[in-house]
Amino acid sequence: MTAAETDGSGPDEARLEAAAIQRHSVRTLVASQVAGGLGVSAAIAVGAVVVTDVFEREELSGLVQSAQVLGSALLAMPAASLAVSHGRRIGLGLAYGLGAVGALIAVVATQLQLFPLLLVGTALLGGGSTAGLQARYAATDLAPASSRGRALSVVVWSTTVGAVAGPNLAGPAGDVADALGIEPLAGPFLVGAVVLGLGALVILAGLRPDPLLTARRLGGGSGVAPVRRRGVLRAGWSAISASPPAVLGLLSVVVGHTVMVTVMVMTPVHMTHGGASISIIGFVISVHVAGMYALSPVMGWLVDRVGRVPVILGGVLILLVSVALAGTAHEGHSPGLTAGLFLLGLGWSACMVAGSTLLTDAVGPDDRPAVQGASDLLMGLAAAGGGALAGVVVGSFGYGVLNASAAVLLAAPAVAMLIPACRSLSNTRSA
Repeated sequence: MTAAETDGSGPDEARLEAAAIQRHSVRTLVASQVAGGLGVSAAIAVGAVVVTDVFEREELSGLVQSAQVLGSALLAMPAASLAVSHGRRIGLGLAYGLGAVGALIAVVATQLQLFPLLLVGTALLGGGSTAGLQARYAATDLAPASSRGRALSVVVWSTTVGAVAGPNLAGPAGDVADALGIEPLAGPFLVGAVVLGLGALVILAGLRPDPLLTARRLGGGSGVAPVRRRGVLRAGWSAISASPPAVLGLLSVVVGHTVMVTVMVMTPVHMTHGGASISIIGFVISVHVAGMYALSPVMGWLVDRVGRVPVILGGVLILLVSVALAGTAHEGHSPGLTAGLFLLGLGWSACMVAGSTLLTDAVGPDDRPAVQGASDLLMGLAAAGGGALAGVVVGSFGYGVLNASAAVLLAAPAVAMLIPACRSLSNTRSA
């Protein structure tokens, strides 16, 4: 018997309540995503420049981005733990709040020229990315299975506004910082602190009732005690390993994200070696970002209409085409490289939306926050490692070998999709 039945309300009333709260939750999550995307992208856009121009340590410029990615990964499980015990609102709100604090620390570090403190600040800034990633799962808590992909994809899509607008605020933010007597290059960090703080307020004030707690109440489950006994991370891995569809969803998200990050971070270097101007490089990266986010609602529609696994397969194939185009493009700029980077974003979108939806489908409501947190942790760690190794590969063997290595990584989800088909064929023959 469900909670809806025991408290006297029927299934129709429960569905209507869930639908109303779902609509409100998605609107709130979209608003927070715009703020979060704006804050993180504005701050990170100048990270390497701050290290080069303010600290005069060009050889360390890549560490700012690495710290942010690593911080985002390490904050995934604490945010998931809070979701397990207190709901999405507290977990997401705290993650955005930590991002705001990290951005303020980065302002202070830049002003005082303290490089270790800058890394601490940018690691905490990763909380904004943590919240942005886990917000996509919050959109599915009350969504029916038939529209789960679309709900998730709308929240992913809303990141586009902030991600595109954020880097363009560097100039005005620098002027504001200069007027306040602060190092101008710290201006985007200051903007990041304000906007991420706004994102935290939007979540804490607006995400009521909490969608995860409401889903538990309407479904009659709690899920808190079993997860607490085993530990959130252990509970997440156990639930994933017990479900082949969950394993496929995890591989899709982790491999797709790692391939995207490793190729994307070294593309500006590859283009610089060929003499491409900064404006052309910016254009290609903008096309890539458009591929990541602009068509995510289409991916969500396909996930719900065509199916999770076919969209994952399509995403893997798109990524294979993308690394083939990018890996064979000459240094500098070419139509093939631009097309490859657009398809790199599009393939990421397919794998992220379909994989995240499949991962959510594959486990029960009580296990979902732990599973989703474990997925984001592994995804972030893999991407951070891939991004760090990408420079070594390109420096030693070239951009083409990096793309070939990315193609090899894509074999993991492909094999995971083939195994069930082979087993089914074997069982049919045995019968």
